[in-house]
Amino acid sequence: MSMSEEETQPKKSGIITLVGRSNVGKSTLLNALIGFKMAPVSPRAQTTRWALRGVLDDERGQAVFVDTPGLFIDTPDALTRAVNKQVEQNINGIDLLLYVVDPTREIGQEERRLLGMVRNIKKKVLVINKIDTGKPKYLFDYEQLGEDEEFLHTVKISAKTGAHLKSLLNIVFNELPEGDAMYQYEERDPGTFAFKQWVSEVIREKVFHHVHQEIPYSTHVVIDDVGKRDDGMLEIYARLLTDTERYRPMLIGKNGHKIKEIGTASRKELELILQKKVFLKLDVETDPHWLESIS
Repeated sequence: MSMSEEETQPKKSGIITLVGRSNVGKSTLLNALIGFKMAPVSPRAQTTRWALRGVLDDERGQAVFVDTPGLFIDTPDALTRAVNKQVEQNINGIDLLLYVVDPTREIGQEERRLLGMVRNIKKKVLVINKIDTGKPKYLFDYEQLGEDEEFLHTVKISAKTGAHLKSLLNIVFNELPEGDAMYQYEERDPGTFAFKQWVSEVIREKVFHHVHQEIPYSTHVVIDDVGKRDDGMLEIYARLLTDTERYRPMLIGKNGHKIKEIGTASRKELELILQKKVFLKLDVETDPHWLESIS
C-alpha cells in the first residue's frame, strides 16, 4: 500500500470488551495489547473489580479495550453481585467482544453462564489463551465451542509470550466501525477519574500480593488527591478501606511494615509506567459501608 493510499484509509474506532472466567488471562491480554500495564495482574481470582479501559492508538485508528471482572457464581455476597452486574453492563452497547478462554480448564457451569450472557451478541471473537502451555487438555473442546457458538473468528494466542497478538489486533481493527477517536491523551492525564481508577487498582493489586488472607476481597482503595509538584513529582494520597475493624491492623502490619510494603511496591510500579517520580501516601481506615457505593 502506498503512502497516499494509507493516508486516505478511513480511521476505525470502537469499544472492545474482554469477557471470560476468572484467571483466564484477560488482564494480561489487555496489558499486552496496549503495550503497558493498565489493568492489575494477579494470580488470585476477582482481582479486577472494575471495568478498566485501555486505549490503543494505532495508525488504523483507536481501540478502547474494557477489561471486565471474572464472573462468580458460588458466593452470593454483595460484592459478588456487584461484580457480576458490572460484567452484564459492560457487554451492552459495545462494538466487539473478545471472549477469552483457558484451554487448560474444563468447560463448566461458570463458562456456560457467561456464554449465555453473550450468546445474542453478533460481533464476538473467541480468544483461546495460554497456548504457550504446550497442548492444553481441553483445546479441542474450545475449538468446537467456537463453531457451536457462532463466533466470527477463533484466535489462539498467548498473552504471556505475545504469540499471535498481531493477528488478533488485525481482526479487531477489521471488525471495528469507522469513526473518530473517542479518547484524547488529556483524558488520561493525572487527576482524571480514569487515571484515579487505574491507580486504585494498581494499589489494590499490591494488597493481593502482599496480604495472604481473605482481606483483599473486602478491601477498597480510594484516591483522595493527585497533584504535581513544581519539580514534576506526582503526589498521590490514597486510603485503603476495609469493612471489618480486625483487618485494619493486618493491613498496617507490625510497626507499619505491611502498609509500607504495599506502598513501596505500588510506588515503584507507578514510577515504572509513568516514567516519573511518585510520592504515595497510604492510610488505612475501617468503613463497614464502602460496599454500598458500588452495589
